[in-house]
Amino acid sequence: MQTHFEKELADLKEILLTMASHAEASVKNAIEALTNRDYDLAQRVREDDSVIDKFELEVDEMAINLLAKAPLASNLRLIMVATKISQNLERVGDEASKISNRARDLAQEAPLKLTLDLPRMSNLVLQMLKDALDAFVNQDPAAARALIPRDKEVDALNKQIYRDLSNQMMHDPETVARCLNLMIVAKSLERIGDHATNVAEEVVYLYEAQDIRHTGKGGSAALQTEMEHKRPVQ
Repeated sequence: MQTHFEKELADLKEILLTMASHAEASVKNAIEALTNRDYDLAQRVREDDSVIDKFELEVDEMAINLLAKAPLASNLRLIMVATKISQNLERVGDEASKISNRARDLAQEAPLKLTLDLPRMSNLVLQMLKDALDAFVNQDPAAARALIPRDKEVDALNKQIYRDLSNQMMHDPETVARCLNLMIVAKSLERIGDHATNVAEEVVYLYEAQDIRHTGKGGSAALQTEMEHKRPVQ
């Protein structure tokens, strides 16, 4: 029979997964708004960001309450990882909001006559995010490890898009504002890839009790400084 503590732990996971669903949807909608030049959809993505922020606060509050009950080491890892994943999801929402801001501006300008790899990049980061969350749900650290190297492809695409847009600005100064907006979009996508990588690394830690950050063992060198933290003593 499920104890009260186990029920609260299950509720924490449920809230986290609901938050993940919102974060994924925000990224998809932001990219759709950019692709279809949909000003209204871009505006909705911006407004929905506050929903994701509230989920992060809720996860943090639930985690604090659970930590006060002195859980076992395995449960402690789950609680701590839940807070780290929620932080990454909140920042994914922030990046989706940034993309939607650029989409609104670009929707009011003439389309840029330049082929970029943004669709490929967006598909890649969305799949990374989905796979990282699936690995969490399915308790599959091997799948989490497998997706981490794909972050290098995202980084390479971001650099290529930056070069293409830089060349465009030099040859046609009238496109500078639009090119800068697209650079911001590419950078936001690159950061979403970083956050998906962070989630994958947390999944490995959760199910293998092994911290692979900064080790080169499937970890990402692109972790953001704001995400650095000490692990609980086992």
